Amino acid sequence: MPDSTVQSPLFLTECPRDAMQGLAGHIDTSTKVDYLNALLKVGFDVLDFGSFVSPRAMPQMADTSKVVERLDESSTELLAIVANLRGAQEALQFPSIDRIGFPFSISETFQQRNTGASIDEGLLRIEGMVELTARADRGLTVYLSMGFGNPYGETWHEDLLCKAVERLYGSLGVTRVALSDTVAVGTPEQIERAFKLLVPSFPAVEIGGHMHVVKGKERPVLEALYSGGCRHIDGALGGYGGCPMAQNDLVGNLATEALLDFTSEHEPQRKFNAEAWSEAQKLASEIFT
Repeated sequence: MPDSTVQSPLFLTECPRDAMQGLAGHIDTSTKVDYLNALLKVGFDVLDFGSFVSPRAMPQMADTSKVVERLDESSTELLAIVANLRGAQEALQFPSIDRIGFPFSISETFQQRNTGASIDEGLLRIEGMVELTARADRGLTVYLSMGFGNPYGETWHEDLLCKAVERLYGSLGVTRVALSDTVAVGTPEQIERAFKLLVPSFPAVEIGGHMHVVKGKERPVLEALYSGGCRHIDGALGGYGGCPMAQNDLVGNLATEALLDFTSEHEPQRKFNAEAWSEAQKLASEIFT
């Protein structure tokens, strides 16, 4: 019997929100809208465009509600990050937002640092978000932050990932989870091993990879994800970004350029809008300077 995981297509998420959120200089709303609208034309499956979180924590994202009202209709799903139920309720007021994302960490230290809540409190928030998104007929993605280790000296093991996914799916009904290498500590061998364990263990869960990668090191990570059975992969144009709440040096996201090349090799029939991509690259060169 053929392995359906190997045959399944790649599902690509572009993450300009992750790229922009840590920039010190303010990006005006019109510039964000132009950039996001260009990306919406490229042909990604999901655009992680903004977040409904405290403006004190993420001042760059304070205008997300204004931005979303000016985005063009597209076949690309819009995803917004939230940190609590109030943010989820605010995001779900906008009909154009298809999905919300919540960062849930297997590191107690980072869960407190990133969302101001414990792991147990985070699970209660997810339970509420499952109910909210079901009533609104929207999607929910839970990001397993610090999914491959952390800088705080806390224990990491694949068993922690299994227990987290089991609780998210088995107890709460979450069906899309993204393992997140928040500070780029996962080795290709570790990444492949984790996905080979999780993907067949939870066939009803879409298990993706949101990887922060040192620029130029994308290929081994992409090969590890793919070999492990991961088909939902996030990237950010130019590899910009990182997590400012982790107190690292914003090591950067997996560069979408590498992800598109990888996709072309494995799915040569898939087409992207080259003109829109070129426009997005031009705008990125002005934003991320």
